[in-house]
Amino acid sequence: MVSRLAALSPQPAVSEEPGGRTGPLGRRRVGVKGRVSRLTAPGVRLRAHGTGILTGAMTTTEHEPQAETPTPLNVAVVTLGCARNEVDSEELAGRLEAGGFILVNDAEDADTVVVNTCGFVEAAKKDSVDTLLEAADLKVEHGGRAQAVVAVGCLAERYGKDLAESLPEADAVLGFDDYPDIAAKLRAIVGGETHHPHTPSDRRRLLPITPTERDASTISVPGHDVRADVSDIGAGAPATGPRAVRRRLDAGPMAPLKLASGCDRRCSFCAIPSFRGSFVSRRPSDVLQEGQWLATQGVKELFLVSENSTSYGKDLGDLRLLETLLPELSGIDGIERVRVSYLQPAETRPGLIEAIADTPGVVPYFDLSFQHASATVLRRMRRFGDPESFLGLLEQIRRLAPLAGVRSNVIVGFPGETEEDLQTLCDFLEAARMDVTGVFGYSDEDGTEAAGFGDDIKLDDDEIRARTEHVTALVEELNSQRAEERVGEEVVVLVEHVDPDDDTVEGRAAHQGPEVDGTTLLTSAEGAKVGDLLTATVTGTDGVDLIARVDGATR
Repeated sequence: MVSRLAALSPQPAVSEEPGGRTGPLGRRRVGVKGRVSRLTAPGVRLRAHGTGILTGAMTTTEHEPQAETPTPLNVAVVTLGCARNEVDSEELAGRLEAGGFILVNDAEDADTVVVNTCGFVEAAKKDSVDTLLEAADLKVEHGGRAQAVVAVGCLAERYGKDLAESLPEADAVLGFDDYPDIAAKLRAIVGGETHHPHTPSDRRRLLPITPTERDASTISVPGHDVRADVSDIGAGAPATGPRAVRRRLDAGPMAPLKLASGCDRRCSFCAIPSFRGSFVSRRPSDVLQEGQWLATQGVKELFLVSENSTSYGKDLGDLRLLETLLPELSGIDGIERVRVSYLQPAETRPGLIEAIADTPGVVPYFDLSFQHASATVLRRMRRFGDPESFLGLLEQIRRLAPLAGVRSNVIVGFPGETEEDLQTLCDFLEAARMDVTGVFGYSDEDGTEAAGFGDDIKLDDDEIRARTEHVTALVEELNSQRAEERVGEEVVVLVEHVDPDDDTVEGRAAHQGPEVDGTTLLTSAEGAKVGDLLTATVTGTDGVDLIARVDGATR
């Protein structure tokens, strides 16, 4: 395993946070290990609390038998990484279903397993390789059913033929350009054809430098081409109304909805723009139509995702387009909550703060990517800010929404970080009073500017580990204290889990983002159902998690 990873990138593994982020720009689910937990459901995700596997492929299409239809094949789609990857998996699932494949819950029942990989940091790469190897163990030659295992997603796009050469257990490695024809390609692979993987290249070069000159329709951008007609999604689709190629792989009341893809920032530690490409916004009408479709699937909360939501609309000629779109999304019939993720502090403008804080149906939740607080370290990261500007931003937010949820993440041990810089970060964290803070020890990522910094300014692994442990202990205490401050507050909780065996009812309050920000355990919640919105009073805490007593109101 070490040699396989070394063939891709030989950097040391990044530290993982208990809350579930793998790195400065991505979310992942941690805590569930083993083959069953990774491969039991299409779209399966590693969850922060390790409590369950997503089951059931939700579809709206029933295919009618047609002449000359290829023999149906079962497929399991396994998802690793961030919420953006979840959207991509559901688009792939929709295309596969339209192409005659049958989505199954368990990889052991699949004729082919598609693993949507994560390639952001070393820990995520290892998870992806491990999962591909576990899927390969389910192949026919090992006594299983699977005829092919295929890698897609960020690891596949980032490394292409290099991944294929280092991981022969995978029958094919498909890049983003293969997504539009995924069904035909997968059927050919199962039939024994050899797929020639792409040579990795910088996807930023595929579009013009000037944002307003970009046309994403000229290239394959996962999650962007989800508008559908009947020919795209098969017989049985609704003739009118909201439709999407996308097929839900999670029956829960929350669904991620992609605003944009790619990133124009040049953070010195981050490789994402090189394989996700330049920033491109989805058209508001497409986002709105997909939100309407999700509402017909029982979704109550839309979780808006992108690499940088504050930039939404800049390539469409309107940098304030998100402020306009939010009330339209929250006004969709059946949608109760809209949540925005990943805001760049330096780009978070007063009008956007007001829109998130004051728009009915939009939760006052601010996912701010601070990364550090020392101005010196931030400049070396090619970012902007300092404690004063960051605390000023938080003051603006809390002036409009005193109970707003605030989460962030920070990198510790970045090259050149001094003890004074570290203390500046710790002082800022104490003053910021955030609900959740992810802490990551720095590690080199190949192809990034920071990886090329001189050894004379890089900290050794032991020092990075010690600093990471110190800051992690600090934020665990600070986040627990912030949760305790919420005792006595009235919260509205979206129910996401009901256990009939022990009457456990669990969900999330407005300040809690999906899977990474803690949950709320409800008491006196008899008769609650998944998807209910219950008003409750916070009575206790368990770390960042809340305990709340239902007051009786239901929406």
